[in-house]
Amino acid sequence: MLGWALTFLIIAIIAAVFGFGGIAGAATGIAKIIFFIFVVFLVLSLIFNAVRGKKPKI
Repeated sequence: MLGWALTFLIIAIIAAVFGFGGIAGAATGIAKIIFFIFVVFLVLSLIFNAVRGKKPKI
């Protein structure tokens, strides 16, 4: 999921360089949403693993 966020961020940067502001803004918004979903899943995973007594594999 983090890979998708980075992909959309790169698309946004390339679109901004070429002057496509609408596409850059949309890609940036998608990247932000995917990144925050990734963070939420990461936190939930760490919490559930802590409750179950397993050490996180980081």
